[in-house]
Amino acid sequence: MNSFSFHNPTRIHFGAGQISVIGKEIADAGLSRVLLIAGSGSIKTNGVYKQVTESLQKHGITWVEGWGVQANPTVTRVRELIAVAKQENVQAVLAVGGGSVIDTGKSVAAGFFLNDVWNAFCRKEEILQALPIYTVLTISATGSEMNGNAVITNPEEQKKWAIASPVLYPTATVIDPGVQCSLPFQQTVNGALDATAHILEYYFVDTNPLVTLRIDESILRTIIEMTDLLKANPCDLVARGNLAWSATLALNGISSIGLKGGDWACHQIEHALSALYPKISHGEGLGVIFPAWIEFMSEREPAKFHRWSREVWQEDNPSRALRRFRDKIEAWGSAGRLRDLGIRKADLSKIVDIIMVMPIVGSISRFTASDIESLLMLAY
Repeated sequence: MNSFSFHNPTRIHFGAGQISVIGKEIADAGLSRVLLIAGSGSIKTNGVYKQVTESLQKHGITWVEGWGVQANPTVTRVRELIAVAKQENVQAVLAVGGGSVIDTGKSVAAGFFLNDVWNAFCRKEEILQALPIYTVLTISATGSEMNGNAVITNPEEQKKWAIASPVLYPTATVIDPGVQCSLPFQQTVNGALDATAHILEYYFVDTNPLVTLRIDESILRTIIEMTDLLKANPCDLVARGNLAWSATLALNGISSIGLKGGDWACHQIEHALSALYPKISHGEGLGVIFPAWIEFMSEREPAKFHRWSREVWQEDNPSRALRRFRDKIEAWGSAGRLRDLGIRKADLSKIVDIIMVMPIVGSISRFTASDIESLLMLAY
């Protein structure tokens, strides 16, 4: 195995009734005023908002609310919330929602101390400090609840870029899988595909870290099995719990140990899709791009995909495993092609241009503009 250092500072409270601990977590840190960041209001209908605010009140925490975070969150909203945080003299950020809300919260926490938060995404300012971050997760997908990453879109520049810093790990996160029972199945699928992609970004990089690869295979199989169960019964709490924890493990550092930082070409490509078409769900976009990437790469290096074929899909041939992967995505009702996402063929060259702004695309294979164009045509 390659040498590695591993540390994850986020404390997790997992299970039914755990939302009630969030106020104590904040109070125990000596904090008394937070910016509560949320999405469009679903937490008020599923009972999460009531549980969170009751816990805050019980422990003497005051809060100001920042609503309206959308999927593929924008730097415009981040800047607005930074202004609120400064005006209201908050001491911490409490993000209550899914990955978009949490990534917004992290960006606000970092931007509080920056001249302009987008500078961090452009590597013009370094993130050296951030407000303490707390999260209550309502959609399992991104793993942002237990890592130091955030992704934000700049619509004017058509850039969907990421930041990462040790100071952006949440101090504490609550995961109550039961609150996700009310999610539409498509959102559950989007989360499952996002988590799957996080595993796959690392999985093909090296064959030596057998422990990590076997953990990853178990997570991948669990995601498939649990998503199938939730299609039949959205309130299967065993399935909800296992899918939720799988999504967290997929990007909290465990899945990547010894795997050289991963590849990440598929995420770079999908980020360009949803930067140009912001209504595309990140997970659904990855569900189109990753099978096309496997098809493209397995033609070049078929040996890299034999283990995945055998251990995840019980197939001895990558092409048959890929067929089963695509069939599963279709069975879950998710898009199989770029055209199914509403992407126009005439925009493919623009997507290539957006991607190629990045200095490096991929690590297993360094993609050229021609490679990306070929992959997009496979996906179309």
